[in-house]
Amino acid sequence: MSVTRIFAAAALGLASSLSLAADPDQVIRQSLQSIQPDLPIEAIAESPMPGVYQVQLKGGRQLYASADGQFLMQGYLFQVREGKAVNLTEQAESRAVAETINALPTSEMVVFAGKEPKTHITVFTDTDCGYCQKLHSEVAELNRLGVEVRYVAFPRQGVKSPAYKELVSVWCAKDRQAAMNLAKSRQEVPAAECDNPVAKQYALGQMIGVSGTPAIVLANGKLIPGYQPAAQLAKLALEAK
Repeated sequence: MSVTRIFAAAALGLASSLSLAADPDQVIRQSLQSIQPDLPIEAIAESPMPGVYQVQLKGGRQLYASADGQFLMQGYLFQVREGKAVNLTEQAESRAVAETINALPTSEMVVFAGKEPKTHITVFTDTDCGYCQKLHSEVAELNRLGVEVRYVAFPRQGVKSPAYKELVSVWCAKDRQAAMNLAKSRQEVPAAECDNPVAKQYALGQMIGVSGTPAIVLANGKLIPGYQPAAQLAKLALEAK
């Protein structure tokens, strides 16, 4: 190869390297994946703060990075608007969670709809959970107030726990609502097995940050950890529709 062609090839390679290095998306991805190769990055975009990039992970969690990928941050980003601090991170996470949760088919849930639902909540539940049982005792009142309750499974002790087996029996029952009523009243649920989404829903809960039950996701994606009385929960749900 002639010297001219060698220099031309070298220049082309250098230009490509500089182009790659100048692309914050690629640089930040490389930096993060060098730390954790399987990090589930969904998107990278400029954040509202100049010079800072927002990294959205699968499930809605947000990270922040410098354009060169050398600085990483995890936490809340606030913007001051008219004397008020707006939590931009929480807003972004809620949008992503809403998109994920609302895409789940209701055929894979245990749904208590009521007569005229105005909105819905998605509840990560464990049948062996006192506050889950308390919340379930108020489902009829939530329905009356216009809130559809959609249950997804979250066996807190994992996929080999007794609660996991009971949740599988609920999801595989001919009448899921009746089986859920039995489980939440601490009565025996007839054992049943089938292809079911319990393990998948448990993994989904972990991915979006669920650590205990009940974990309630409003229609707008806001995650409420723990039990809330029916009247208060309905108010939050109707405001979020």
